[in-house]
Amino acid sequence: MRHFDYKDGEMFAEDVALRDIAKTVGTPAYVYSTATFTRHFNVFADAFKGRKALIAYSVKANSNIAVLATLAKLGAGADVVSEGELVRALTAGIPAQKIVFSGVGKTESEMRAALKAGIRVFNVESLPELEQLSDVAVSMGTRAPVAFRVNPDVTAGGHEKISTGKAENKFGIAWSSVESAYARAGELKGIEIVGVDMHIGSQIDSLAPFEKAIEKVGALIAKLRAQGHTIRSFDIGGGLGIPYGDNTKTPPPPSEYGALVKDLTSEMDVELIFEPGRMIAGNAGVLLSKVIYAKSGEDREFLIIDAAMNDLIRPALYDAYHEIEPVKASGRDFNTQIYDVVGPICESGDTFTKRRELPEMKAGELIVLHSAGAYGASQSSQYNTRPLIPEVLVNGDQFSVVRDRPSLEDILRAESIPDWI
Repeated sequence: MRHFDYKDGEMFAEDVALRDIAKTVGTPAYVYSTATFTRHFNVFADAFKGRKALIAYSVKANSNIAVLATLAKLGAGADVVSEGELVRALTAGIPAQKIVFSGVGKTESEMRAALKAGIRVFNVESLPELEQLSDVAVSMGTRAPVAFRVNPDVTAGGHEKISTGKAENKFGIAWSSVESAYARAGELKGIEIVGVDMHIGSQIDSLAPFEKAIEKVGALIAKLRAQGHTIRSFDIGGGLGIPYGDNTKTPPPPSEYGALVKDLTSEMDVELIFEPGRMIAGNAGVLLSKVIYAKSGEDREFLIIDAAMNDLIRPALYDAYHEIEPVKASGRDFNTQIYDVVGPICESGDTFTKRRELPEMKAGELIVLHSAGAYGASQSSQYNTRPLIPEVLVNGDQFSVVRDRPSLEDILRAESIPDWI
């Protein structure tokens, strides 16, 4: 569910007109709904009532500290993959004991920062990482709590670039090496084994891959315990998909996912850890933009908007679909047009959609790209020296800019010309 709807012919975010945000902040801009973040987090958490579970929001989906603070108030933990994300989570008020540290390339500096903060667990992805982490922990006079991220070789995910649980993916410990990895961890002075972790992909639209992977890892947990290892937690990762408004399969709701997980883990005696990101943030945000030109090409019509691939790279990177609507409702009788909706960047890949039927639009009109709350702002860049765009958080009839648009002077201030030039 999202709180972006038409009222009296104008699209609102909760009780704020998007047109008013555009007048105040300018375009393009990201607009987020507090009510949607809240509802999505609570729906997911409610699916696991009665079980000991940590909902560690995946910071990479949307890392704005106002978003993180909103989720922290609801009781969320955090799944981080860098020292920067760790600092963001702590700054937003997420307790260190609710933070899990994932990622295949943790540096010594990141390990030290996480150990100093006292995070809940490191999701370790290789033996070299394990050895390094042990050395760092010993040098600090402590032990690092770890769970190995195991690769169950289960195919899942809506695109090959977001599938993470197959044998050829870079993530996790190969299934054939898991038991020897735990044996080595048990020998290291700086390591405390606490659990098992998996993450099989993103934008998963079926429960079948989860069922297969959980059953496989459940059997592994029993085997590891029989070998003398303490396994207190089972991190099932994230990956549950969201509806994007296209004609693809609608993912199952969190209630069905929760029922499956609770059933499959009922005899495991583990704390459950989850890392949802897209499911909480995806439909909590829109990209608000303005039409610059409507251009007639040789064999098609182009709608050129002021947002670009540097602002929202998902269509260029993943061929992702985003529902597109005008801010002003079209009314009963309106003309439609088949458009390629594109941005102003000098790349053919700067295309949000091709051959999409939309209401006929003209220069100056406002437009929204839905389902942009996850992997939108967090993946944005300043390519073509286009400033990062503002992020706006709405709460009821209020809104606040939670990331400013930098000036060109701000961008250039970070660079310098050497004396020899």
